[in-house]
Amino acid sequence: MNTPSFDMFRSQALSEGFDEVLEREWAPLAELDTHTHPFAVKARVSRGEMWLTVGERTQHLVAGDSFELARDVPHAERYGPDGAAYWVARRNG
Repeated sequence: MNTPSFDMFRSQALSEGFDEVLEREWAPLAELDTHTHPFAVKARVSRGEMWLTVGERTQHLVAGDSFELARDVPHAERYGPDGAAYWVARRNG
């Protein structure tokens, strides 16, 4: 599988109108209860695994998988036994 680098992910996200791109790291077995963000998100899991729950749907995501969330969408996150990291682009405007 041809996995893009963080720099490629960042360049593409900025060209798509996202204004902030960073890498987030999560501790093993971390859980975030349902919450929202005041920005839209486009992300790619770069290490580990996570479960993303939006409404009644839960996605199991591993390194190489991507997800997107619109601004103010309620969601919950759970991370695997080895923790996880993902590249995230945020559209704040």
